[in-house]
Amino acid sequence: MDLYVIRRPSAWANMAELQAAGATSARIGNEQMSDRVRWIRSYVVHEADGRIGTFCIYEARDGDSIREHARRVGMPGEEFYKVATTVVVRGDPVEPPIAAE
Repeated sequence: MDLYVIRRPSAWANMAELQAAGATSARIGNEQMSDRVRWIRSYVVHEADGRIGTFCIYEARDGDSIREHARRVGMPGEEFYKVATTVVVRGDPVEPPIAAE
C-alpha cells in the first residue's frame, strides 16, 4: 500500500459531526476494507467559513480504494495526493494531559 494525504475541506459543521464520521470511517476501514485502506491520522482544521475540515493520512492500495472508502462513509474523498516522501524536522508535539476536575 502507498501513503496518501486526503483533503476534506469544510466537510463538517462541528466537532460532533466529525467525531461521528470518524467512528464510521474507522469501522468501515477496519471491518470492510482492511485490505485496501488504513487510516493513520488526521489533522483537523478550522476553515474560513467556520466549518471543520481535515487533512487525513491514509495507506491505501490505490486511489479507487480511497474513493470507495469515502463513498461508503459519506464524506468527501476526491482531493487526495500520493505522498512522494516524508520530511520530519520534529515529531508532532505532545499535548499535556488535561487534569481531571
